[in-house]
Amino acid sequence: MAVEEIRAVVVPATGGPEVLEIQPRPLPELGPDQLLVEVAASGVNFKDVYQRQGIYPVPMPFMLGEELAGRVLAVGRDVTEFSPGDVVATASARGAHATVAAVDAARAVPVPPAVSPEEAAAALLQGMTAHYLVDSTFEVTSGSEVLIHAAAGGVGQLLAQLAKGKGAHVIATVGSTEKEQVARAAGADVVLRYDQVDDLAAAVREASSGGVDVAYDGVGQATFDASLAALRPRGLLALFGASSGPVPPFDIQRLNSGGSLFLTRPTLAHYTATRAELLWRAGEVLGAIAAGTLHVSIGGRYPLERAADAYRDLEARRSTGKLLLIP
Repeated sequence: MAVEEIRAVVVPATGGPEVLEIQPRPLPELGPDQLLVEVAASGVNFKDVYQRQGIYPVPMPFMLGEELAGRVLAVGRDVTEFSPGDVVATASARGAHATVAAVDAARAVPVPPAVSPEEAAAALLQGMTAHYLVDSTFEVTSGSEVLIHAAAGGVGQLLAQLAKGKGAHVIATVGSTEKEQVARAAGADVVLRYDQVDDLAAAVREASSGGVDVAYDGVGQATFDASLAALRPRGLLALFGASSGPVPPFDIQRLNSGGSLFLTRPTLAHYTATRAELLWRAGEVLGAIAAGTLHVSIGGRYPLERAADAYRDLEARRSTGKLLLIP
């Protein structure tokens, strides 16, 4: 292979976005069950932030990023499902923020011809997250009342579209006029502004039948209490992220006093644990994009050299939709 060296975003030590470095690295070694992928785009995600900060411990130094899409350059000797030239995507790469990455074939999925690599990289992790939340963590059906925090973000927009497509009454929260418009365009029936509502839980209860069936909360510390208080009796809080910080320990008796509530802390890995489940979720998400029934919003494209800027924008919530790094 002509390529012998790649460029990659490296985390040399824990810290803020300023610690990120662009470094030359040897071409990844291709294992027998792996694909070597020329990266067309990689997704910027909060999981990367938690790894960089040390909240999710990773041995240092490490190449950042897990979500990518691109063209297969070579396949390992035991790979039978893919061939060089195929376009694939994954949410489980090691070092996705690079010009070339090694990807386990078992964690890669084919990208339909009608879906661009950028769309696939923007939609896969967050799209499958939205899919498991509305199909498996809580099965949204016609008439379900749902609360979606940060509804103008990447997951939030996809959640709103999927929930609305199932006939749900969608209540969204956002932090600005621009984001309010984005949430409404994604299908939200009611949009509440963090900066305009004194009692968020009360506003949600008023906008629903006294409380929602499920609250989808990827914000964490700043919204957790309101999410619990906004649930109807026996409602479910799916705490799938912590963009505002982790939720501190709390008295589990609050679930009882709140109405026999349910609380779960799901993660994508447990909802794509088998090859069949991964292909099902990815196939439904990418298939819906190809069919035009699901729209993925790309909020910004950055070269590898501006990776720190991309993460600053993500962490400061200056963005709507998905941010991508383009090698």
